[in-house]
Amino acid sequence: MTKIKIAIVDDHQLFRDGMSALLAGNDEFEVLAGLSNGVELFKFLEKGDLPHVLLLDLTMPEMNGFEALTKLKKEYPKIKTIAISMHDDGNYIVKCVRSGAYSYLLKNTDEEELVQAINTVYKGQKYFNPTISERMINIMAMEGNQPKKLSAKEMEILEMISDGLTTKEIADKLIISTRTVETHRVNMMKKLDVKNTAELIKKATKLSLI
Repeated sequence: MTKIKIAIVDDHQLFRDGMSALLAGNDEFEVLAGLSNGVELFKFLEKGDLPHVLLLDLTMPEMNGFEALTKLKKEYPKIKTIAISMHDDGNYIVKCVRSGAYSYLLKNTDEEELVQAINTVYKGQKYFNPTISERMINIMAMEGNQPKKLSAKEMEILEMISDGLTTKEIADKLIISTRTVETHRVNMMKKLDVKNTAELIKKATKLSLI
């Protein structure tokens, strides 16, 4: 039976040693190395004995987990990374997934779930328990409700509209056509999901854009 090769990256030696001992007791796994930061990780990977699965801490000196994830995705895409952290913040989790993590586990995860996560990502599948999944979904839902960002020119025109300038006055001031001003106005209303200029000003004020 082919063993799943694993490397552990964490700046706390006690955690590395404890995790190594735990995994070494499982016949399915082979622990290749315990490393203290991202710089050590890539020096190890350059030697060529690549792990199938990487357990990666996020908060480390020299090269943190997010930087390592980005570099891994580009240079070693076949390695399946499990981010391990004490942070259960949804933003952390989403950032990890977008950076290339196949799973996100908290450091108080029990052995059974750790083994399940390793076996799952080894097969090329993502693993997130219900709690982590819920936090991810909540953050992504909030992002979906955010209005699209206005351009610098749109912000400039929005300020003038809020100051009571007419379309022609704005056009004269910016040395552009009235049609261009109206196009910007329509685009802003679409981005902020409003139907008229009054609603545009109200929404922009609420979002602290003006």
